[in-house]
Amino acid sequence: MYLSKEYKADIFAEFAGSATNTGSTEGQVALFTKRIAHLTEHLKKNRKDFNTQRALQMLVGKRRSLLAYLYKTDINRYRAIIKGLGLRDIIK
Repeated sequence: MYLSKEYKADIFAEFAGSATNTGSTEGQVALFTKRIAHLTEHLKKNRKDFNTQRALQMLVGKRRSLLAYLYKTDINRYRAIIKGLGLRDIIK
């Protein structure tokens, strides 16, 4: 599996502060970003996989709503996660 326990723990340790802080917004956004990258590569090879395409669209929506929440609550944390993950600033 592409998201093993150790890989997830590394993601959460890097972005959420600790490996056990799995509920933090930054950790969730980072995990969603890794999953989105993986699904995007899968769809480049399998263009007609519409179930995965829908799952990718739903995941992007979840990430966007978490980023919007983070933007409203703490703009500095939002800017840090955007810079750390290399995402575009789409919340205006």
